Amino acid sequence: MKAKAAVLFEAGKGLQLCDVDVQEPQTGEVMIRMVAGGVCHSDLHVMTGHLSAPLPAILGHEGAGIIERVGPGVVGLKPGDHVIALWRLSCHECEFCSNSRPALCTEGMQIRMTGQLQDGSTRFKLDGEEIKHFAGVSCFSEFSVVPEGQVLKISKDFPLELATLIGCGVITGVGAVFNCAQVKPGSTVAVFGTGGIGLNIVQGAAIAGAEKIIAVDLLPNKLQFAESFGATHTINASQGDPVEQIRDLTDGGVNYAFEAVGYPKIIRQAYDSTRKQGMTIAVGVAPPTAEVSVPVMSLIFEEKTLTGSLYGSAQPWIEIPKIIALYRAGKLKLDELLSRRYPFAEINEAYAALERGEVARSIVTF
Repeated sequence: MKAKAAVLFEAGKGLQLCDVDVQEPQTGEVMIRMVAGGVCHSDLHVMTGHLSAPLPAILGHEGAGIIERVGPGVVGLKPGDHVIALWRLSCHECEFCSNSRPALCTEGMQIRMTGQLQDGSTRFKLDGEEIKHFAGVSCFSEFSVVPEGQVLKISKDFPLELATLIGCGVITGVGAVFNCAQVKPGSTVAVFGTGGIGLNIVQGAAIAGAEKIIAVDLLPNKLQFAESFGATHTINASQGDPVEQIRDLTDGGVNYAFEAVGYPKIIRQAYDSTRKQGMTIAVGVAPPTAEVSVPVMSLIFEEKTLTGSLYGSAQPWIEIPKIIALYRAGKLKLDELLSRRYPFAEINEAYAALERGEVARSIVTF
């Protein structure tokens, strides 16, 4: 069948809307009719060339929709089911899957690096030429074919536009708080970068019961967003050293510092803002060659920790139902997170607004 899709042919050239051919789902695959796709910085990194990906590709890794068709052997899903796309396939059998870290599974990494599904081919073509899948999901297509294991069924009474946000931004931010840092009640937290991921770190820390949540950014409007999501203090990093200000606010440093931008300089600032036994969690996506250095003496003599968190260090099929339950209970904000809706034809405008820092989170709708 034909579908309108946003294709990236070359980094730095923007997305092009094309009519692509979508092939039928094969064994163990499903076809999703996408309802919405999230406008996320990870796709923007590929568009600008900060991250590499096999091209040409249909981008989009944060999305939700309705099952259109299922391939042979699919037993857990049927046409009409409402689903969230999961951008990391996992085998459920390897060391990492068995230790509750499915995002580290090599099966998902293989799809990410090749742009091909498990049989080594793709389900997209344009003028007879193969178009790659991005993260195995490719949400920026009216119809997308994905492995059954990258799909999570949700209740039909849950809004699919809000479900879109959960698939990456929410689970990555909230999950980093709950699963990686395991923030304790009464603790202190600093969040560097208050875009979509950072805001969810802020509200995750609020749900976890942190006493002080210090949001750091360069844009006043994003700091205002952070306050509405639970930040108790805000720091504009363009107005003085944020590390000194954090130390002043917390009598020497925070228990947990999250970096949600992807810059080595800011990762170091986050590390320097922690107290003894403090934990720094890098969540933002940095270029593959980026490196960060920290003083070994503080690492040892202050027993600090510097770690990363991928996909919220979560098991999505366990975490996402919990996130939905928190939203239904009024404890987690999704409606407030969704700043703007763009028609699919305006996807490049949506990314321009993201670059300007105008939104908390936005989506394109089909």
